[in-house]
Amino acid sequence: MSLRMPACDRTLGNDVRPPRVRALRSAMLGASGTGLVRALRAGTQVWLWGSRGRSLTLLHAARGLHAGDGRPSAGRGPLERRPSLPAAAIVNSAPRPLQPYLRLMRLDKPIGTWLLYLPCTWSIGLAAEPGCFPDWYMLSLFGTGAVLMRGAGCTINDMWDQDYDKKVKRTASRPIAAGDISTFQSFVFLGGQLTLALGVLLCLNYYSIALGAASLLLVITYPLMKRITYWPQLALGLTFNWGALLGWSAVKGSCDPSVCLPLYFSGIMWTLIYDTIYAHQDKRDDALIGLKSTALLFREDTKQWLSGFTVAMLGALSLVGVNIGQTVPYYTALAAVGAHLAHQIYTLDIHRPEDCWDKFTSNRTIGLIIFLGIVLGNLWKEKETDKTKKKIDNRLEN
Repeated sequence: MSLRMPACDRTLGNDVRPPRVRALRSAMLGASGTGLVRALRAGTQVWLWGSRGRSLTLLHAARGLHAGDGRPSAGRGPLERRPSLPAAAIVNSAPRPLQPYLRLMRLDKPIGTWLLYLPCTWSIGLAAEPGCFPDWYMLSLFGTGAVLMRGAGCTINDMWDQDYDKKVKRTASRPIAAGDISTFQSFVFLGGQLTLALGVLLCLNYYSIALGAASLLLVITYPLMKRITYWPQLALGLTFNWGALLGWSAVKGSCDPSVCLPLYFSGIMWTLIYDTIYAHQDKRDDALIGLKSTALLFREDTKQWLSGFTVAMLGALSLVGVNIGQTVPYYTALAAVGAHLAHQIYTLDIHRPEDCWDKFTSNRTIGLIIFLGIVLGNLWKEKETDKTKKKIDNRLEN
């Protein structure tokens, strides 16, 4: 079937074409260069969707065209503009009264949960017996705890920052700042999250329960650090990597300082890397409203600082490997992480929020590579042990 546009009634000066075709034509006329592609896409959606989706599609097309340069509108920040699609779809399909609470937990943007969870997996993996996989029960338990504690941390953060969030374009749509949830409702919701998280914590040994409870002070206070210091990313690192201590103690019953402390330190260095990159998205708004960050502190020297943090992170992870007797796969993973971070820092454009967001989210890959290296390195120990036993047996026989 051909799509021929009806002719215009030029005598009367009226366009007698069907509404969908007129919408398609108006979307196309305002575009040039790369913007034309967006307009064509919007127009096609108008034709296919009909009247129900017409207004919304054309509105997004108009926002996305900046004099034909194809850049996204500055009215929405990267976090709101580029959520994880499967997670966002789940949140959007939830009952409407529930959606603001799910967004308050940032369930539509799970990258933060990954970054909280991955240091826990490193610690649990390192605590496994040689030749064995990590404890899957502990991994699932800590995964549940990561979702709950990240949600609680975001709730606390938004309660503290609601007045600031209203002044920043990227955060103005957050549920508390936008008025979708009251402060009292968020406080009650926070209590529910912390109660469930306590239930998870009580599944661990007594040492780990006390150690986990000690992190609550960091969870409550770290959102305030951006008001008083240019190093709030350090406070976040101390909070987000507590699982590097807790995972080991949950398996072993206590912490081994020779393993847990350098692992914790490496996680803090990692957080300084990815959260400094993240902070560059908001540096202009932060400077205007008086908030502080390492992005504002480092400015054009950011890459040099990030390179230093990378060296410190890899050095601490290498020390962990030496102290626990890790094997070739582990050090191969560290080499891959070093290459990934070097490329990430070298190609980083701190003046493009979109690029900062892409680099920030790519850190999930770094965490997964380290975890894979730990698991494979631990399985490799069994082979080395078998070889050692054979050598000993051969010597005894000779």
